Amino acid sequence: MLTARAFDVKQIRKDFPMLESVMNGRPLVYLDNAATTQKPSAVIDRMSRFLKHEYATIHRGIYTFSQESTRECDGVREKCREFLNAEKTSEIIFVRGATEAINLVAAGFGRKFLKPGDEILISEIEHHSNIVPWQQLALEKRLVLKVIPVNDDGELDLEAFEKSLSARTYLVAITHVSNALGTVNPVREIIKRAHYAGAYVLIDGAQGAPHLAVDVRDLDCDFYCFSGHKIYGPTGIGVLYGKQKHLEAMDPYQFGGDMIETVSFEKTTFAKPPAKFEAGTPAIAEIVGLGAALDYLKKIGFEEIRRAEQELLDIATKKLLAFPSLKIIGTARDKASLISFELEGIHPHDVGTVLNEEGIAVRAGHHCAQPTMRRFGVPATTRASFAFYNTKEEINALASGIQKVLEIFK
Repeated sequence: MLTARAFDVKQIRKDFPMLESVMNGRPLVYLDNAATTQKPSAVIDRMSRFLKHEYATIHRGIYTFSQESTRECDGVREKCREFLNAEKTSEIIFVRGATEAINLVAAGFGRKFLKPGDEILISEIEHHSNIVPWQQLALEKRLVLKVIPVNDDGELDLEAFEKSLSARTYLVAITHVSNALGTVNPVREIIKRAHYAGAYVLIDGAQGAPHLAVDVRDLDCDFYCFSGHKIYGPTGIGVLYGKQKHLEAMDPYQFGGDMIETVSFEKTTFAKPPAKFEAGTPAIAEIVGLGAALDYLKKIGFEEIRRAEQELLDIATKKLLAFPSLKIIGTARDKASLISFELEGIHPHDVGTVLNEEGIAVRAGHHCAQPTMRRFGVPATTRASFAFYNTKEEINALASGIQKVLEIFK
């Protein structure tokens, strides 16, 4: 169990049981953290204890365990508020993940307020989850979907973004960090310019929240979302932050129990946020697990996380560029800790297969970012993504694995 201490990766790795695993007869080298992170014992044990000894459904229960579960979930909402530095807990909506959060905003905000001819701006390096909801909304409501281009390094063209803004721009939906390239977007500047043009801004923080301290009030974004499983918590839980005034004006996304104030056969009135957007029995144990994950990250600190991951990124970049036939896709000046690359003449799936035999877990494919792949003229990449629990020795193992790939396919 992690306690306050100096950053020691060897000690930290002991907190993650999965990192002791063996894959294909070799010690696991887990470099697929952009897809999902491993879970510390603090999260596993807290969820297990809750399910074994504390579990009850929340809200309206008179008995003790129900009241205690309710207090626990309310406490996690407060931890999420603190994590994002939101002003109120009522601005924190529990969802299944960042994908559902974006769909919630598209349905509850976009469908209600956008009119035919209004514009939505997204970027060329978005995850499908921050493309398809807006694309479908645009088709439904006859909106204009504009795409902000990126340069050859994978950095947003801010001049093109400025020119794309118009009096009809209603919403800018942008990723904090690209899941395919690692680019850290200048979201503060984007938000400032969008607001000056009269537009609202949603930030997809699925890849930002695990690596960067987030302050939604400082950013002044209208919406921000993240997924629990990418920040060392469980799957099936995530958070949407929305400014109170937006949440109050929006329509519910789903309908059912626990999001109502009154129901009759003639009329239904809805509860205030956050309950208005949380229909049905929530993912109670997963909420508890998310709270444990946030506690764990708080003890480490994002300054330490950023420093450790930047060091890994620098080392890995240098080692991979030593291979003449390897090309890194995405070379932005400000990157989070992942590297997408291609090996000349070798399909990424073949790269991933060989690395798998060496006990190295990476991602090979389009990473749910097909427009990004097309922008850089590749069908897919191999992606190695790092977390603060990875080590220099694992970077060396990755380099050795790539060398083996080259020997097999030479």
